[in-house]
Amino acid sequence: MSLLKNVGTIGGLTAVSRVFGFVRDILIARVLGATAMGDAWQLAFMLPNIFRRLFAEGAFASAFVPLFNRRMKDDEDISEARAFAESVLAVLLPILIVFGAIALIVMPWVVEYFVTDGLTEQEGNLEIAVLMARVTFPYLLLMSIATLIAAILNSLSRFAAAAAAPILLNICLIAALTYGLTLGEGLEARRETAQWMAIAVSLSGLLQVVWLWAFMCRAGFRLSLVAPRLTSGVKELGILALPAIFGAGVYQISRVIDLFFLSSLPVGSYTHLQMADRWNQLPLGIIGIALGTAILPALSRFLGREQDEDAARLQSNAIELSMLLTLPCAVALFFNGTAFVRVFMAGQAFTQEDAGITGMVVSGLVIGLPAYVLVKVLTPNFFARKDTRTPVFTAAISLAVTAALNYYFIFVIGLGVVGLAIAGAVGAWTNIALLAGILHVRGFYRMPRRIFGRILRIAIAAGAMGAALRWLMTQIEPWFVGTFSQQATGLVAIIGTGMFTYVIAAIMLGVLDKATLQRLMRRQT
Repeated sequence: MSLLKNVGTIGGLTAVSRVFGFVRDILIARVLGATAMGDAWQLAFMLPNIFRRLFAEGAFASAFVPLFNRRMKDDEDISEARAFAESVLAVLLPILIVFGAIALIVMPWVVEYFVTDGLTEQEGNLEIAVLMARVTFPYLLLMSIATLIAAILNSLSRFAAAAAAPILLNICLIAALTYGLTLGEGLEARRETAQWMAIAVSLSGLLQVVWLWAFMCRAGFRLSLVAPRLTSGVKELGILALPAIFGAGVYQISRVIDLFFLSSLPVGSYTHLQMADRWNQLPLGIIGIALGTAILPALSRFLGREQDEDAARLQSNAIELSMLLTLPCAVALFFNGTAFVRVFMAGQAFTQEDAGITGMVVSGLVIGLPAYVLVKVLTPNFFARKDTRTPVFTAAISLAVTAALNYYFIFVIGLGVVGLAIAGAVGAWTNIALLAGILHVRGFYRMPRRIFGRILRIAIAAGAMGAALRWLMTQIEPWFVGTFSQQATGLVAIIGTGMFTYVIAAIMLGVLDKATLQRLMRRQT
């Protein structure tokens, strides 16, 4: 299957999930708002997700997929691959159960450390925050199992089921929020809604495991529970995954550092950052994660066969496609982020002031959006070579840069939550500079001049679109605090102007033509 088709499958279903996620966040903004209980919910939801990304998504999948693919001799003989996956599951489960039990015990101290001072002003808020964090934490165990199954399905080139699974999370949360809307307004209503949302998170994890397990069985691949044993395959996975866990750990440490800085900011800062990140995650999830997921198995196969030219071609195509899709998204969100937030999120518990702050955070975050996507595109080149150490090194330096800038922007300049967004963007670009430089020096990948030239022309096209959108906003900005019809007209004007300007500029500059689409559609493996 071609790169564009694989990305289209993963990205299309991810887009559906993101749409549900937008509905979810619109409801969260309106029901919980940027209040103490809204911040408590955001913290409870962030804690299991920090460790989920640490144990599961990045570290585990990046180490598991190349080893699993090596054992997939052909479609008829999957016994070795099945035995490897079963041995990994047998060791993974007890580790996660013990870790989860410890986390539930220490949760009161963890939550108390990270909550904002304003949250504890109302009696009972802290206890409810601890309860929600405990109820959501089983999501870590369930999603780690789901990640193992998703990695198997992706290795079998069955991308759809795993890409669609997060939709279940959003459906469960939307159901809880819909019930919350019937409770009315006020502190008690927000508290009850938040607790049902915590239950919905863990329930969604169970549903995702069942969903993915069913599709794995349909693909003819079944797993059995076996006794934990440190086989040679498990040991090899541990050796590869440990540096990747430290690499993912570096990123998650940065999230913990964000929590530390957020706890020193006013009530609502957690919510402002998370709502802004939803806009940043839309293109990142659809483009970056889709590309990274699609190219890792193919890169592993090319490098395993010593087809270096094919691997380099795939890497170039992935970089070009990511920038063709990401740069216009970043520019549009930079200039129009506040307008989007006002239209979709402002109302009820989420005020126009909250929308303005969130819009500024969006602008700060998307400065790093192309870098966040490129990280997903470049790191598979290391993972496919079973090099999980180098991304740790680059991520650690990026973390140091981000932490220093966090302190400077918040405590010296006083930028508040916007400073966190800008610091993270600069750190992401630092990471990209290091990853690309190391790939070049080692001869693993050197960007052809042709690709560099095309990216430059893509940037010019996106810049032309940005200029048009900036001028447009000076004319229609009052519409986004006006009536529904004014807001809808403003959105249509932004989307139409942006798409028209970018497409015309891209065609004129020769970066969007029939030859490009045919090259990206060409079968990659």
